[in-house]
Amino acid sequence: MEENSKASDQNQFQANFQIPFDYFVSKKHQAIESGCVLGFTDSFGNFVYGVQHLSHKSKDRPHCIKLFLDASGDTLFSIHRVNGSWQCFRGKESREEELIFKVERTVDGFTRTEFEISLSGESKEGSKIELKMKGSPFKRSCTIYKGDSIVAETSLMHKLGIKKMFIPRSRFRATIFPGCTDHSLALALVVIFFDGRKLWI
Repeated sequence: MEENSKASDQNQFQANFQIPFDYFVSKKHQAIESGCVLGFTDSFGNFVYGVQHLSHKSKDRPHCIKLFLDASGDTLFSIHRVNGSWQCFRGKESREEELIFKVERTVDGFTRTEFEISLSGESKEGSKIELKMKGSPFKRSCTIYKGDSIVAETSLMHKLGIKKMFIPRSRFRATIFPGCTDHSLALALVVIFFDGRKLWI
């Protein structure tokens, strides 16, 4: 209960923060709750978000679903993938009115991957604001752009000292930059960036 309270206080702070905010992404961490294949913790090691994996089959192709959970285990988003495209819905729903954004992969290479994101319902007219993601899954490098501004980015970590030791690739950093008012959505995009990659998620 105490950890969840800390995470709640942190989430209230996020909307007004003026410095980059780090999360730590891991497949293997003691803070990851049971049933999660991936977890996001803060700098104090508190579990903040988790990802559960589901797989379903449609008539002619596999339909993969990931649930993005908060620290209490409640589903914030459901992420649906079919081939090279994704849709993110609020909660466990998959109705059109619950759609938050769509993602299309435009470049799919070993050293370079790019995506375009269309956000839904940004205005009364229903116009869409485009975001982009670029990077290298192998290097754990992903940058999310809104225009010329960086919304978030990921990077591998290392320990400084006489002997420079790199942290295992199963754990890396996701940095959210000032101006992003919803960290959970930015982190859901990070999940999509690495979705389907071997040895990852």
